[in-house]
Amino acid sequence: MRFGICILPQYDWPEAARLWRGAEAYGFDHAWTYDHLSWRSLAGERWHATVPTLTAAAMVTERIELGTFVASPNFRHPVPFAKDIATVDQIAGGRVLLGVGSGGTGFDATVLGERELTSVERFERFAEFTEALDVLLRFEDPDAAASDAEGISFDGDWYRAVNARMVGAPAQAPRMPLLIAADGPRAMALAVRLGDGWVTTAGSIDDTEEWWAYAAKLSRRLDDACEAAGRDAAGMSRTLLLDSSARYALESVDAFEDAVGRAAALGFTDVVVHWPRADGIYAGSEVVLDEVASRLPALR
Repeated sequence: MRFGICILPQYDWPEAARLWRGAEAYGFDHAWTYDHLSWRSLAGERWHATVPTLTAAAMVTERIELGTFVASPNFRHPVPFAKDIATVDQIAGGRVLLGVGSGGTGFDATVLGERELTSVERFERFAEFTEALDVLLRFEDPDAAASDAEGISFDGDWYRAVNARMVGAPAQAPRMPLLIAADGPRAMALAVRLGDGWVTTAGSIDDTEEWWAYAAKLSRRLDDACEAAGRDAAGMSRTLLLDSSARYALESVDAFEDAVGRAAALGFTDVVVHWPRADGIYAGSEVVLDEVASRLPALR
C-alpha cells in the first residue's frame, strides 16, 4: 500500500510550506491538492491556484510525489495546462502525478459562463481533453516527422491546437503518470486505454457500509474494463480517496487503520486522506496525523 495526503490550497505561505514539508517528513508517498477555482462549502474561503501551489511545493520538497486531485476540462484548455504541468514536473525533478477527471457540475463548471453540459457532453469533452494531454505530454523526437518546426496540432469537437510546442523532453518518460478518475463504464474504458492508474472517490454516499460496497463495485468494474481491453489489471495503480465516506479517516488511528485494511482487501494500491483542518469539513487533529504517520511503515 502507498499513502497520500491532500493539502487543500487554503493556506498562505509559509504555513503552506510547513504542511508540504511535513507531508514528506511524515513519510507519505504522494501529496495532492485540489484543482478547483473554488470548492463546495469552502467557496467563500481563501483558495489559492493549483499550479503555483504545486510549483512552490516542488521547491520545498525533494522526494514526495506531487499531484492534482483532479484536474478537469471545466476551466482548462489542454495546451496551456500541459505546458504548465510539464514545467512543474521539470522543477520537481520528475515527481508529478497528473490526476484528471471529467469535472463536476458545480462552481467550476459555470464560473466562465459556460452552458450546462449533458453527461454525454461532459464525458466527450473529458475524453478529448485527456487524449490531448496524453499526446502533448509525451516526448517527440525532434528528428521525427512531427518535428519542433511543425509542433503538435489537433482539431477536435472541443479543443483545437495549431503547432503547439511543449517544454522539450519531459522530466519523466514517456510522460508523467496519468491517473484517470472514473466511475462509469465509458470513463473506465478511457482510464484503461490511456491511464497509468485509476482514481476514485467512490461517490458521496453518507452510509459508510454502502460507500464501501460501492467502492468494491467500482474496483470490480475496473477489473472488467481491463479484461475487455486485454490489459493486465495488475499493471494499473488504484487510488481511493478515503475521506469521501461519511467518516473522516483521520478522526482516529483506529479509523485510519480500518479504512486502509478495507481498501487493501478491495485491491486498492494507494489511499489518500486530507490534512486535518481546524474546523468544518475534514476537521481533525494533527496529533492523530502524527500517530498515523508513525504507523505507515508497518501498514505498507
